[in-house]
Amino acid sequence: MKSIWNSALVSTINLWRGTQVYGMPVQPKKTLELYDMEGGPYCRLVREVLTELDLEVIIYPCPKGGTRFRPIVEKLGGKMQLPFLVDPNTNTTLYESGDIIDYLFKTYGKRPTPLKWKLGLLNKKTSKISSQLRAGAGLFAKKSKKPAKLLELYSFESSPYSRPVRELLCELEIPYLLHNVGKHELTDYILPKIRKVILPNYHFKGAPRQELVKRGGMMMVPYLIDPNTQTALYESQEILKYLKATYAVKE
Repeated sequence: MKSIWNSALVSTINLWRGTQVYGMPVQPKKTLELYDMEGGPYCRLVREVLTELDLEVIIYPCPKGGTRFRPIVEKLGGKMQLPFLVDPNTNTTLYESGDIIDYLFKTYGKRPTPLKWKLGLLNKKTSKISSQLRAGAGLFAKKSKKPAKLLELYSFESSPYSRPVRELLCELEIPYLLHNVGKHELTDYILPKIRKVILPNYHFKGAPRQELVKRGGMMMVPYLIDPNTQTALYESQEILKYLKATYAVKE
């Protein structure tokens, strides 16, 4: 596994996009669906915006060599290209990261796409460098068992600790409901264990953050819930061990 320091470097190169929630986005009634490849630079841009708009999404991992969801992309959209967004609220399907980003801001941000997201060339360049730094993590399929029920992951895109978990989920082609828990205010940037000591009664903003504290007991990511085994875990290393032991198939 690539180190957490490497993962933090990736977030820094991407200017920590996908960390902060901006404004008061409208929440869709039906969950968005994203056919995604974790290590893909264009997919990363879409996931960053999903965090900044505080949107939940079902992730269908489509790593290279994958067979579970790639055929569905081609069937629904007519070609195998990622990212591919499905919005059941408006019966919209979209390829192209720029088009998806514009659509998300218009539909759920209720505002024009911000300037920083119009810097397409710069954003794509930094995202490509990030993929190179991760050296193939989250790009190639590995044999795995398919879970009967959808897993859930609390995360935000720039989190260095969440990234390795998302990479493995992609490689194993395990779909999951992604609860984005981007930061809302300065207090959210205090390390979880320190914040719990100095501000034990701190009330988090944002429904996803409040829900995580209620379900897990504290605001920390990643947090994985697997209804197939009644398992819930914090700590990226523990989650990685669990996923490998439960779903990976030795070749």
